[in-house]
Amino acid sequence: MNLNSLQNDRAAGVLVTLAAGDALGAGYEFGPALPDTADVSMKGGGPFGFAPAEWTDDTSMAIVIAEALLEAAGEGRSLDERTKGAMAQAWSDWARGAKDVGVQTRAVLGRAGAAVTAEGRSTITAADAYAASEQVHRSTGRSGGNGSLMRTAPLALAYLGRPERDLFDAALEVSALTHFDPEAGEACALWCLAIRHAVLTGELDVRAGLPFLTKERAAVWAVRIETAEAKLPRDFSHNGWVVEAFQAAWSAITTTAGAASGPAHLRAALEAAVRGGNDTDTVASIAGGLLGAAYGFTAVPFEWRRKLHGWPGYKARDLQRLALQLARGEGRTEGHWPDLPVFDNSTYISPTRTDVVEHPLDSDVLLGGAPALSRNDYDAVVSLSRVGTAETHVDASDHAAFWLLDEAGAESNAHLEYVLQEAAAAVALFRSEGKRVLLHCVRMESRTPTVAALYGALLTGMTPEEALDKVREVLPHANPNPGFRQALRRLS
Repeated sequence: MNLNSLQNDRAAGVLVTLAAGDALGAGYEFGPALPDTADVSMKGGGPFGFAPAEWTDDTSMAIVIAEALLEAAGEGRSLDERTKGAMAQAWSDWARGAKDVGVQTRAVLGRAGAAVTAEGRSTITAADAYAASEQVHRSTGRSGGNGSLMRTAPLALAYLGRPERDLFDAALEVSALTHFDPEAGEACALWCLAIRHAVLTGELDVRAGLPFLTKERAAVWAVRIETAEAKLPRDFSHNGWVVEAFQAAWSAITTTAGAASGPAHLRAALEAAVRGGNDTDTVASIAGGLLGAAYGFTAVPFEWRRKLHGWPGYKARDLQRLALQLARGEGRTEGHWPDLPVFDNSTYISPTRTDVVEHPLDSDVLLGGAPALSRNDYDAVVSLSRVGTAETHVDASDHAAFWLLDEAGAESNAHLEYVLQEAAAAVALFRSEGKRVLLHCVRMESRTPTVAALYGALLTGMTPEEALDKVREVLPHANPNPGFRQALRRLS
């Protein structure tokens, strides 16, 4: 699907924010509710010993869905039996070495695997998973856990260009692979349609899917949504149940909306989800998928993205790649950014402006254009333009990449002032760690001097405009576009 710049940003934010919420909650899982003023961080630990900034089973299972859907799209298929079987088999393979697998999910995968072994087959099919899912439900009398809702977000990205009814039905089918209870499917369908709506419009509206339920079921969910909006996340203490997990996530989003907006709301809502206690990583990951869809990749704090990681050895950039590929609907698109070893900027680079200069207020900050990435005299990079996967020699945790277009229109850059400040703060963070930093865009004419000015202001107490004058002493061709200049004035 062809998306505009802001929609692409929002699509890219879905999986990254889901994982950020997951990693944020991992260290607090099964703990009590926390005071509203309690600090929340990606500290790791928790009952399963996750590393700091490591995501859990929530994100890992979502990655399986994303990759199965990408494989199908690349072969011109959709959510057929083969695709669903691939999901079930991949979950089974992952579960063998996972730190944490939900009780219900493990039971279903175990039964499905046993059936395959008994018949002398090697691969779990969708039919195996559905049969095992029903068996677990019949034997226990319950299958309404939150394990399908936590992983459902990739479906919304894969169905951006498809009718809403198709997404609704797909969510029911994928949920039922492990969760027979129809309420789990309804929760997934409603959340997926809310994510789809948010990516396309930027609006948070969990009621967008109600018309696709029967009249009776829509009335039930409408009351549940209203209840969520009237209570706090901590009030839904049985959030291992899919309904209360749904309510806790929506409560975290709506009860923080009045005090914050944009990136500040994203952060406040995820922290509120974690403070609600109990199944903290799952509630925060559910909320994260929707918040990322509404506010985008650019709204996720760099401090969260920096070391975000998890199974199968992925980092934030890999989740961004998966999300954008799903949104395009073409399968694995290695010829498109961000899945490119080198991003070709040659059309835009002036051969007379490929030099690198030292920041006038900090000689350990280098200001350059895209060609400066080939140098080896820096320890960290702050990129303000698109960069390929093989263009810099530093570790991913020392590369701060920001989604920033050199365009003045308000429709070009989401959260412009926030992103500019985050970029300047990333330079300051790397410098506080003793690193020599390369700050670059393509031509170092607009983006680089703007962020260099903000960093100079942080460093010295000058106004950003005063610091820009200093930057122009070493970059005489610096000419931030009118939108960036207005942002500097507002930040002054």
